[in-house]
Amino acid sequence: MVAVLGFSKEQIKAAVQDMYTMVAKNPGAPLHFPVGKKACELAGYTAEQMDGLSAESLESFAGVGCPFRADVIKPGDTVLDVGSGSGTDVLIASKLVGEGGKVWALDLTAAMRKKLAKMLAREGIKNVEILAADAEEIPLPDETVDVVTSNGVLNLVADKRQAIAEIFRVLKPKGAVQIADIVISNPVTPDCEDDPKLWAECVVGATVDENYLNMFRDAGFEQIEIIRKYDYFAYSPSKDTREIAQQFGAYGTELRMIRGEKAPAKAIQWMKRLNPARILRDFQRRGLWGAVSFLLALIACYGTLATVALLSMTGVTLALNDQIWAGTIVLFSIITALVIAMGIKKHRSMTPMVLAVMGAATISYTMFFNYNILIEIAGFIILALSTFLDFDKRRWSKVPGGKANAQDKIRAKKFLSKSVKN
Repeated sequence: MVAVLGFSKEQIKAAVQDMYTMVAKNPGAPLHFPVGKKACELAGYTAEQMDGLSAESLESFAGVGCPFRADVIKPGDTVLDVGSGSGTDVLIASKLVGEGGKVWALDLTAAMRKKLAKMLAREGIKNVEILAADAEEIPLPDETVDVVTSNGVLNLVADKRQAIAEIFRVLKPKGAVQIADIVISNPVTPDCEDDPKLWAECVVGATVDENYLNMFRDAGFEQIEIIRKYDYFAYSPSKDTREIAQQFGAYGTELRMIRGEKAPAKAIQWMKRLNPARILRDFQRRGLWGAVSFLLALIACYGTLATVALLSMTGVTLALNDQIWAGTIVLFSIITALVIAMGIKKHRSMTPMVLAVMGAATISYTMFFNYNILIEIAGFIILALSTFLDFDKRRWSKVPGGKANAQDKIRAKKFLSKSVKN
């Protein structure tokens, strides 16, 4: 995407840079997500992985999981860390590839790169090189990397498909990807999408889980495996962030996948994106079926009348079967009411369904028993109101986001109780 409802990619990048500049320079400041060594432990890093890491690299750790659970990095590999931050994952990868390997540390935020550069120089690490760039334009030649690793970065990128295409480009055929990231169950609403600051808070820039995986499949990645799903936001010190995350069903995920031999042609990728099954599922997730059936009822009623009137002005006479016409209008009205009634499972509110039944009944009455234009319009207004209420309640209904196990919940409670005391 070039812009998000009027906000450019540059503005989104600036918001992200501001947030992570603070993490680099002042990691002890109040933040909405866990930071530091404790956050590393919560993400699932082992003591062995953290052993020997400097306090400086750990203090600004802001990852959302442990991509190394994928276990794809081998001695001698060339690794690219997309969004390397202060270098926690870079240093772990550096040890895994050994002296015969190399790690490229790519990051957008100058403060993070500066912090990592000082640490590398101080510790004399020679197999790491820093790249000043973002994920959408990786300054590396084609097919030069064995493994790409990333931790909590793609959810912050505006054009995710471009970033994924770049990852595919720089990877060698059959090269591996290990990713920890944030995905959502409910689509983000436009009123949240247009705030760059909310992008920096990990939830708003995230992609619906199924669509996230499909973007990698479309780009040519294979053997995509979900290693773990977990409630990352349970550890957030911010109550508002926890509530927003729950609202959209946001959760952390860890993935492993392999680059295919060749990227599919653009036409093939577009055909996959336009797959009717995907579009229908997206409509369902967004709670739009009620609006679609209501629109069809309106078109059947007033669209048909407008068409007949326009044709008559050109001298073409079109005879309508009143029973079929009225039956079509009533059918779509009833379908609207049924779709809205199904929303009760999601948002637990009876009001939209009651209004929908009233609207459909009113329209049916005017069509089959006693036609009155004012009553008909009133029926459509009631049905429109029920459709809007159902959509509004569906998009704000809470969904379980975490798949957190009992141990995760206990750790989250301990972490939050310590955060409150501090």
